[in-house]
Amino acid sequence: MKSFSITALAQIIKAEATGDTSGVFAGVNTDSRTIKSGECFFAVAGENFDGHDYIPDVFAKGAACAVVSKNIADKFAGCCILRVCDTVKALGEFAAEYRRQAGFKVIAITGSVGKTTARQIIYHVLRNHFRCHQSPKSFNNSIGVPLTLFGAEPEDEIVIAELGTNHPGEIAYLTQIAQPDIALITNVHPAHLEGFGSVRAIAQEKLSISDGLQKNGILIINGDNSLLVDACRNKNVKILTFGKSDGCDIQVKDIVPADSGSRFTIEGVQISLPLPGPGNVENAVAAWAVCKQFGLTIEDFARAVKTIPAVSMRTELLQIGNLTVLDDCYNANPASMRNALETLSHIGSSKNRRPVFICGDMAELGEQTKVFHAELGNSIARAKVQLLITVGNLAKIAADAAQKTAQYNLQTESFDDVSSACDNLAKFIKDDDIILVKGSRIVRLESVVEKLKEIFS
Repeated sequence: MKSFSITALAQIIKAEATGDTSGVFAGVNTDSRTIKSGECFFAVAGENFDGHDYIPDVFAKGAACAVVSKNIADKFAGCCILRVCDTVKALGEFAAEYRRQAGFKVIAITGSVGKTTARQIIYHVLRNHFRCHQSPKSFNNSIGVPLTLFGAEPEDEIVIAELGTNHPGEIAYLTQIAQPDIALITNVHPAHLEGFGSVRAIAQEKLSISDGLQKNGILIINGDNSLLVDACRNKNVKILTFGKSDGCDIQVKDIVPADSGSRFTIEGVQISLPLPGPGNVENAVAAWAVCKQFGLTIEDFARAVKTIPAVSMRTELLQIGNLTVLDDCYNANPASMRNALETLSHIGSSKNRRPVFICGDMAELGEQTKVFHAELGNSIARAKVQLLITVGNLAKIAADAAQKTAQYNLQTESFDDVSSACDNLAKFIKDDDIILVKGSRIVRLESVVEKLKEIFS
């Protein structure tokens, strides 16, 4: 982050200032543990912590100033305190103004699945040609998006940010902060239905990313998703579509899945992608639609993408002893579950391995939760999973449905929590199994992957 005047910050966020505001700061932080000398600290109150409790620590570490929402200035005589009504709102206001003054382009990505992988592919390709900065991990909310913008160095030319949502209006808010030059919607599927109620509402929420587009910005959408395409018809912005459908502006063809990736053709050039699963093909063609806007050739893209590293906990292919593990336990919804099962089925059959699915609950699906889990059970049976281990009460619904649907000897084992499942893995997992581990974040299935490493490494 370039240096910024404390006085100017106070004016932007309409703060009541105490102490010396004549200085500057270089960096914004909301974590007292990682605060550096000369940074500005925003005291954010969360469910399990309150940044105001750590004001003494941040000043002891050399913070230039602190933005607070409590009347605590009298406790810190001589320190620069900027008081506002809402520190998170102030963080967003400052980030929006900082982005307006910055010289970099912004790529903003949203979608029900694939945001992080698409971001990683775009970053991996563009960094060969431009100075780029991307979201650290999945920094995609009202705190993460501002921190992503502040994290860019003055020399950076492109910032790639994720915009997430679990309630209406969140994307519209975040896009006004990011003010993207390019907005990408990877797809729209049932996810966070608890907060939205319908897939149509999700589509409208994702499309609000275009509200913050720069004057000559472009909206890139998945052209295979008819709901998304239809919802775009009244959008007065430049739109580019990608996908497998004939009507897409950028079309992927001749998809050939491989054990650890896929081969496919875009614009007459064969692409080798070392990330498994059909979802990653979709992510790659989306990434090309973005990269093309910066003047790259499809040959540039093909050369770069063949060296993309695996994305942690997102269909990450691991070799643990004689086990092959598909670590996809970062999150889950019905669409990503189907993609992961298709990947498991393909690799299992090609390697002649027993396909095993360690399945956790899918969260935030609202009134249709049980229906979606029953449908998941049908997908499990169609994928010819041989051993199904479920974690959680909802995943048990999938196990029951799979048992009813399967026309073969499907073994199922169900556990209430991840600890119980880990304690019993050695009883059921065999050498040479291929194992998909996937569920929503609340299940914490990464513990299963660590237990497999402990047992089989």
